[in-house]
Parts: sequence; structure tokens; C-alpha cells
Amino acid sequence: MKNTIVKLLLLLFITPLITYADEGMWLPQLLKQLNAPEMRIKGLEVSVDDIYSVNKNSMKDAVVSFGGGCTGEVISKSGLVLTNHHCGFDAIQKQSSLEHNYLKDGFWAKTLSDEIPCPGLTITFIIRIDDVTAEFNAVLTPTMTEQQRNDKIKELTAIIEKRSVEGTKYTAKVRQFFSGNDFYVIVSETFYDIRMVGAPPSSIGAFGGDTDNWAWPRHTGDFSIFRIYADADNKPAAYNSANKPFTPRYSFPISLKGVNQDEFTMVYGFPGRTQEYISSYGIELLMNVNNPNRVKVRDARLDIIKDAMRSNEKIHIQYAAKKSTIANAWKKWRGESMGLEHFDVINKKQTFEIDFQNWANGDAKRKEKYGAILPSLSSLHKNNRTYFHTNDYYAEAVQGIELVTYANSLKPLFDLYAVEKPDTSKIAEEKKLRIAATEAYFKNYDQPTDKKLMSDLLKIYDDNVADSLKPKYFTDIRNRYKKDFSKMAEKIYEKSVFDDEKVMKEKMASLDATSANKLIKDPGYIFSTELINYYKANILAKVTAANTEIGRLNRDYMQGQREMQPEKKFYPDANSTLRVAYGQLRGLEARDGVNYTPHTTIDGLMKKYVKGSEEFDAPDKLIELYKAKDYGRYTKGGTVPVAFLASNHTTGGNSGSPVLNGKGQLVGTNFDRLWEGVMSDLYYSPEICRNISLDIRYTLFIVEKLGNAKRLIDEMDIVD
Repeated sequence: MKNTIVKLLLLLFITPLITYADEGMWLPQLLKQLNAPEMRIKGLEVSVDDIYSVNKNSMKDAVVSFGGGCTGEVISKSGLVLTNHHCGFDAIQKQSSLEHNYLKDGFWAKTLSDEIPCPGLTITFIIRIDDVTAEFNAVLTPTMTEQQRNDKIKELTAIIEKRSVEGTKYTAKVRQFFSGNDFYVIVSETFYDIRMVGAPPSSIGAFGGDTDNWAWPRHTGDFSIFRIYADADNKPAAYNSANKPFTPRYSFPISLKGVNQDEFTMVYGFPGRTQEYISSYGIELLMNVNNPNRVKVRDARLDIIKDAMRSNEKIHIQYAAKKSTIANAWKKWRGESMGLEHFDVINKKQTFEIDFQNWANGDAKRKEKYGAILPSLSSLHKNNRTYFHTNDYYAEAVQGIELVTYANSLKPLFDLYAVEKPDTSKIAEEKKLRIAATEAYFKNYDQPTDKKLMSDLLKIYDDNVADSLKPKYFTDIRNRYKKDFSKMAEKIYEKSVFDDEKVMKEKMASLDATSANKLIKDPGYIFSTELINYYKANILAKVTAANTEIGRLNRDYMQGQREMQPEKKFYPDANSTLRVAYGQLRGLEARDGVNYTPHTTIDGLMKKYVKGSEEFDAPDKLIELYKAKDYGRYTKGGTVPVAFLASNHTTGGNSGSPVLNGKGQLVGTNFDRLWEGVMSDLYYSPEICRNISLDIRYTLFIVEKLGNAKRLIDEMDIVD
């Protein structure tokens, strides 16, 4: 009763200051200043200092950037890290072979010594986040050109980053927020010895495949487990068999109670990129140019890759991660455009822009500062539309051909040999990198698949890009083959060595100035570099110039929006920095007659199960456990919860993020959003935007009962 009265009093006194939609990706160091009262009303029981603190261990010390593109969370005092299966997918795939197909069969390390090193995989902790905006504002002036401004930012950034980590082995990076109006320095610690500990088979970790991706109901066991290793002093170190499991500053306790309707949920992680404050012109370009172009090309790429994967188990392993990456964005872009259209976002933006323009014109100083922003943005988007269109087809079609991207990746090395006095130390360093990249490239490369990609994608490129925006070399070679791109691709691959693993490994190992000069005359290399050189000079240069000016105007527009609405609490767009999103467990009335309840269970999984299906198969042992109702302590109502919906504002990069209850206990792992609401990167609607999370009870059930990995369960702090 006391808690209820306190909540009602808080509601009464702070209502004018807050909004109750669950929108926002908030900076954790500002929660006390901006969000604490609202979070308490929604159900937060711990202090915001328990979420983020630099003076004591806090939850931030258990939230990690996993591999630079996902989030993970520390779940034991011995450095266990939980993330999504699709976040660990690349590492799992790299360790897989026909003899040890961990994607198909799963992997569970029986002992510490069985945990598999993952070269190149990193995990990063945030040490602290400091506001340095005042220092930048002291040296940046409105009269500066963009180049002068960028030079001053670069100069001051170097000073602040160096100062922030003096006497430590930490790393510091200054990041810009609110389109370049605010600046924070982020101090972090990165670990390099990461080992794979456990992963379910893909029939669990990717159950539902592309069909269920971005969809509800969901029954995917999307998790994998890794461990951080450190040196004898518990500090980051390169892989060494003598390294020990890392002892973290904080690890999350795990709750087996779950969450119920309207209960508090919080997602803590590293969301990638949003554009909540851009103009209607940016939205229109995305809806009507960028997304349709990219979807069209990826339709073709996916058809080719799926056919190849079905034909051969080796190719299936090689292209599994590639297909997943391509398909994920392909489906998201389609849903994003549909959501933007459904909510009439262009019109909503235009309505706000009328108010903004009237506000700007209502005062002479404001008119001078902000009055020309929207007309200028309109002109920039209109005048550069053709270049944006062409840029899409280059990025998706031309760069979708692996021979092209591989050949272009070697250009910096070949250029080092071409100068009058080559720098031998730079050559040695770059050569080492390229040899390693060549090894990795051919491990996941199939020449017939890539040849088919070249044939079909170049036709799409040719059909959709004006001849005036293609290199003459391309049109000449196209005309030589009378637009028969199949014959054209056949001839390029026949004459080139850039698709030959044995030859390229030998040539890279013995590369010198003479052999480099021969390789740059290779037909595949010539074709690739002619395309990239033309693109950089004639398309990318235009797009970059336009985006630079759009960025400058968006910075001023963002500043104007904040000035126009001083009472509004703004959160900065996501930029892969640490954020907190909070909301409540909540289902959804998706459309007429379609009601999404907020939980799914193993019973629903079994109703989807189809023996031998590419997307809906399940391991025999899971079937046995289900039939025996052998669920251990991970049951609720006689079944095992699998996934749940909540209203937390998330995006790419939040994959793998811990989902926490009001006590700060781990109840799930974020892994997706509803397709109906993926436009939330540009426009958040509390009506329909929901994040999808894996219930921790299903994770633990799979670990213990299917993986027979109780040693991992015993490491965790589990609260019944």
C-alpha cells in the first residue's frame, strides 16, 4: 500500500514533465537526471546508481559490446557471457567443418579445457562516460566551415582521448550525439581471448528461420555462450593457454520468476543506429528509393544463395552466416517501409515541419539561424536523388559479387608496391593482414555461386542504372557480350585467378613488386577496379558531398528542435553506444482479429515442428524431453516459456542485450522486434512497437537438459 501511494504521488507531481510512451534509448549516466521517477512508476525497484555508476560496481559492468555489433551480458563470476545465437553465429560458423558441424549439431564444452578460442572476437566493457560538450563548444564557432570544424573536433578529440586514459590500459573514444551538438568521451576496456562455451544446434538457435524472423509468435532459442579469459592479473591479453577465466566486476543474477503483463522490463545494451529526428525528405528517400532498391537486389542474392546452400552441405556451412545477414536486413527494410506508410510518417513529419518553419520565422534571429534549413534539405534530397539511387545499386549489386569485393580489398596492398620508394614496413604489415583475409575469404567461398551472383546482379545493375553513370569499361565489356551477362561472367572467371584459392594463397605468400604488377593486370582485378574507381570519383563523391551538407543541416535542425521544445525530454539517436530502454511486458492487438499474447511456450514450438523441415525441425532429444515433460525447475504452468513481448525501444545492436526486471535480475535476452514496428528506427509508435526476447528459463532448460551442461548452470547466481 505504501508503495502504491508513493507511485501515485510521484505520478501526480511529475506528470507535466514526462511522457508515458515507452520510447527512448537513454544515456545511462543521465537516468537520475531525466528518467528515475518515471522508471520507478513503471516498476523499477533498484536505484539508478545500481544501473550506472563510476563509484561502485553496477550493472554497466556486466553489459558488454559483443564482437562490435551486438550486446552480451556477464552471467557468472567466472566470465561467462550470454548473447544471441545469431550474434555468435559467425564465431560458431568459423569453428564448424564437415567433421564438426557446430551449426547443425550444437556445441557444449564439457570442461574449461574444451572451450574453443575464437580468434578475432572481442568483448568490450564500458568503464565510464563523461560529458565533454562544453570543451567542444568553447572552440567551435558558427563561422567555421565544415572542414575547419571537423579539423578542430579532430584536434580536441585527440587531446581528450589521450588525457582520459593516461596511466591506464583503457581505450577512450569521443563520440558525437544529437547530430553533432553534444560530445561524450567513452572509456572502455576490451578483451581479446574469447572462447566458445556453448551453442544449441541451429534447429533451436535459428528455429523458424527466415519465415519467423521479425515475426510473432516466436519459438527461437536464440542464444549462445562464450567466456572471457584474462591474464594472471585479470587484465586483457591475447590468447594464451595459460590465461584464466576473467573475474568480472559485476554479473547478473538470474530470475526464474519471469515477467507478467504490464510488469517492468529494461533492456541494457548497444543499439546501432536510429534516425528519429530526420526530416520528411529523408523519410521519403528511404521509403521510395533506398529500401525498394535494396530489397530488389537482395531478392536476387537470396534466391541464388539459398539454391546453392540446398545443393551441398559444405556450401550450406560456408554461406549460412552470409545468408542470415542478407535476409535479416532484407526483411527489415520491407517492414520498415510498410510501417512508415501505415502510420503516414511523411505527413506527420511535414506537419511538424510547418510548425518548425513558423517558429523559426517568428523571430529575426531564429529565422537567420534556422529559417533556411528545411528548404535546403528539400533541395539537397531532390537534386541528388539519382546519385542516391545509383549508390544503392552499386552497394547491393556490384559489391554483392565476392570476386569484386575481394579484388578491391587487395588494392591498398598493390598500391603500396606501385610507388617509387615502397615502404617495406607498411608492405609487410598490410601483406600480413591480406594473407589472413585471403585465408578467411576462401574458407567461405564457392566459385560457381559467386559466378551466378555476378551474372544476375550485373544484369540488375545494368537495367537500373543509367549508362551515363556507369564506367565506359563496363559498357564496353557488356556490349562485347551483347548484354549476355552469363557469358560475360563465365569469361571473367575463366581468365581471372582471383577466384582460385590455391593460386591466390601461393601468390600472396610470395608476393613482391613483380608479382603484384602481374596481378593488377588480371581481368578480374581490372574489372573490379574499373568499377570501384569510377564509383568513387563519380558517385561516391557526389553522395558524400550531399550527405555532408545534409549532416550539417540536420545538426542545426536538431539544435532547433531542442530549442523549440525546451520542455521535451530528448534522447539521442542510437550510435552503438551504451543505452537503457525501459517499458513493460505487453502483448499487441496487431490488426483486426489478430491479437498477440505476450508469451510463447514449448507447446507452441511443438505445434510448428515439422520433421526434416529446413526451418521448423527440432532435435530428437528436445522431442523426447517434451514428451516426458522433463523440464526441471524451468516450468511455468506445466510448460516451458520460450519468448515474450515488451514495449522496450530497441534496434540492431541490441541483439543479445540483457532484459531485466525491476530488481535488476536477468529474465531474458533481447533478440528481435515485431515486423509491424520495425519503423521504430525512424518513428516509434507505442501502439505497435514491441521487442522480442528469449525467456531465460528456456535458455537454462536447453543448457541443462539438452546440452547436459549443468556445470554452466552451477556457475550462475539463479534466484528461484
